[in-house]
Amino acid sequence: MNRESELALVGRLRAGDPEAFDLAYAEFNARLFNFLARLSRRRDVAEDLVEETWLRFVERAPRFRSDTCLGAWLFTVARNLHVSYRRSRLIEDSHATGLIGLWPAGSPTPSPFESTVASETERRLEAAVTALPLAYREAVLLVAVEGLRPAEAAGICGITPEAMRQRLSRARALLARSLDDSDHANLQILREATA
Repeated sequence: MNRESELALVGRLRAGDPEAFDLAYAEFNARLFNFLARLSRRRDVAEDLVEETWLRFVERAPRFRSDTCLGAWLFTVARNLHVSYRRSRLIEDSHATGLIGLWPAGSPTPSPFESTVASETERRLEAAVTALPLAYREAVLLVAVEGLRPAEAAGICGITPEAMRQRLSRARALLARSLDDSDHANLQILREATA
């Protein structure tokens, strides 16, 4: 969506146009879900968080500024909800074992992306991204997967653009090392199998 179309959509959202919500939903829902599924590594959590993101969107859309960047706004809300989810899980897991959970618990299920990965290279890359520390994983997902500019991703994460560039650089180095280690492990297995 180009910026001019986005600004027109924001105007319609501010005016309460229900069709504008449908357009925004069609544009961003799958992207938000994939981001949250990869970030949380749990489909059920991603479903709950994306639903909460849209509820907040509907509630706050009439109060958007006329220059609101919808993608950045939605990904910021989704990320913040994920952070809150992780905090609540830490509290529940460490202090409130007898209380009813605030968020669904259960065995992790494969994300839609993991279910549809067809090639070995993609599986290895997905595994390497999943193994990244959370701060690096969200940086890679926002910039490399969602196509946001590093400055936009920095705003979503609440850090400086320089800090985002450092996270991306470190994430790339960790990914390269992980993929390189995987190649060495595969070569070792191959050598042992053919010896």
